[in-house]
Amino acid sequence: MKLEITDCKKEDSFDLLEFIRIKAEFDRHMRGFEGEISTTIQRIEETLFSDSPNAFAKFALADGVKAGFAVYYFRYSSFKGQTSVWLEDLLVLEQYRGNKLGEALMDELKREAQTKNCTHLAWTASKHNAAGIRFYEKIGARQVGTMTNTVYFKMDLE
Repeated sequence: MKLEITDCKKEDSFDLLEFIRIKAEFDRHMRGFEGEISTTIQRIEETLFSDSPNAFAKFALADGVKAGFAVYYFRYSSFKGQTSVWLEDLLVLEQYRGNKLGEALMDELKREAQTKNCTHLAWTASKHNAAGIRFYEKIGARQVGTMTNTVYFKMDLE
């Protein structure tokens, strides 16, 4: 299987919205999300593909098929005078799990963060997502805290 990571483009907005819907359903199953999705293609285009985007997205392709995605943004620490990356969403479609797509997405985020002199990547996972927690620990992330049903992760880059 040929793996490839690509930046999402404006013309990917429909597919990105579909992945967000799948991720929301997965999070509901993991008891990490109870709400409804209110985003639209228009909001995705305005916030991710404007001249000044608020966040970014990448697709993981398996033999040219969109099989996973990540949405992330940069956070600034005034105390350090540096940025970090907050991983908002990461999902590999169930039929593609176990093929290193999640690792490839995380490796690409790490590379991008390192080129921008970021200090770390951070994100959360539902405490009910045992497979996800194992995956994050396997790739070198560490748990830095918990709150209710949420586990906080950090991966240092320095």
